[in-house]
Amino acid sequence: MATLLLTDEQVEQLVKQLPAQSKQRVLMNLTAERVQWWQTAAREGEQDMKRLAAERGLVWETMTEPEREAFVDGILHGS
Repeated sequence: MATLLLTDEQVEQLVKQLPAQSKQRVLMNLTAERVQWWQTAAREGEQDMKRLAAERGLVWETMTEPEREAFVDGILHGS
């Protein structure tokens, strides 16, 4: 199978030429991929927060939402 190297703009133009039903299928597939990426990123981010909390003697699961927010704020702003 040959591989084509296309720019983003070329891909966009090709998708625009598809029939409406095909465009919808492409959009649904891309949206599903994005949702999966966000779910993975959120899961990994929470694991990172649990690890960072544990390194500081805290238990992420027992922290209240305000405590978690303050903890993350402290990490982001070096407090």
